[in-house]
Amino acid sequence: MKLTLAEPKFLKESISVISDLVTEARFKITPDAIELVAMDPANVAMVVFKLLSSSFTEYNVPQQVDLAINLTNLKQILRRVKPNDMLTLELDTDNKLKIKLKGTSARTFSIPLIEFDEREQRIPDLKFPTMISTASVVLNDAIEDADIVGDSVTFIAEQKKFTILSEGDLSHANIEINEDNETKIKLEGAEKVRAKYSIEYLKKMTGGSKLADQVTIQFNKDYPLKLEYRTVDKVSLTFILAPRVEND
Repeated sequence: MKLTLAEPKFLKESISVISDLVTEARFKITPDAIELVAMDPANVAMVVFKLLSSSFTEYNVPQQVDLAINLTNLKQILRRVKPNDMLTLELDTDNKLKIKLKGTSARTFSIPLIEFDEREQRIPDLKFPTMISTASVVLNDAIEDADIVGDSVTFIAEQKKFTILSEGDLSHANIEINEDNETKIKLEGAEKVRAKYSIEYLKKMTGGSKLADQVTIQFNKDYPLKLEYRTVDKVSLTFILAPRVEND
């Protein structure tokens, strides 16, 4: 197995975000992509990551390889990646992952593979009545605004309008995002869809904006939220977040 990335930011930024939710995970390296599916320890959030072979300048994977890694260790090494570095991943004979960074200097790191007993996670088959596509920065700003006020956020989808609400003991935030060239709202079978989610988790997930300029948001009442960041032919990072069920 030998993989070389000319744009290491796709791996670096993905691991930076994922490691905020999951400390250990299993990577599935297939002839087509590096894949990861993991749950956070509280079973509140799932992350689904795929880095396609087309994003690599060299991708030599004759057969599938499964690697379990401590993501905190990997993140620390990837922090040392400079924008113009070439990044190469190889398997050592002594059961370690070798990471080579080549720029003005050549640096080599190795980290041990770990025993990881967690069962393989299945991605749930979710159906949504609403899909909102907007600029990543628009969602980031809205979550930061809501975070000033409370620890949860209510998403409301209507025809041509997406509203984000947050309430504290005395304070209140209301962010309205209207449909325009940048924001598209699709709503089927309902006039309005409303759901509540944790801001703490959303703040971590919106780090996906480092990978893609657009985000897709899907949700339903008392139903998981799905956030997807995608760069075509390169990388996709998807999050599924359990709802905070509202008592009517």
